[in-house]
Amino acid sequence: MSTYVALLRGINVGGNNKIKMIELKVLFESLGYTNVVTYINSGNVIFETRKKDVSRLASEIQKGIKKKFKLNIPVVLRTQKNIEKVCKKIPPDWVNDKDNKTDVMFLWDKFASKKTLKLISTNPKIDSLLYVDGAIIWHLKKKNYGKSKMNDIIGTEVYKNMTVRNINTVRKLATLMNRA
Repeated sequence: MSTYVALLRGINVGGNNKIKMIELKVLFESLGYTNVVTYINSGNVIFETRKKDVSRLASEIQKGIKKKFKLNIPVVLRTQKNIEKVCKKIPPDWVNDKDNKTDVMFLWDKFASKKTLKLISTNPKIDSLLYVDGAIIWHLKKKNYGKSKMNDIIGTEVYKNMTVRNINTVRKLATLMNRA
């Protein structure tokens, strides 16, 4: 058995693409996945399966969501090993708290490369970016948010090919995946 997390893009944001987590859990179980756990309302689903083809799994999940909820929701899948590696590479002081903002951008395969960093505008004095296995981690001090280039990514081709979670969520997913 392998443990995965499905990261759904754009559900339950601003009242759009509403999916109840309990219904999402039932869908994953109906697809034959076991030990299904959802975490917060933004579309994080941890599950186990014997299947190994990540692309095929993501496609199966997207089709299941389309059939059950009538929504086209992009899904990025990550293994337990990948989530652990991302968490280990992030400096411990990169957190989300009253002073800091740290987001993890999980990239679709087309952009899952260190080269993607070159496609993102940054303010080198404010923004710190780190690439780790299919994810870009973006860190800054909140007091400098207005000087950051973080919002410039919205609407870009890179932005359309990612789903974002804050670092606290990613670290919690790693903990939950270790319990699965």
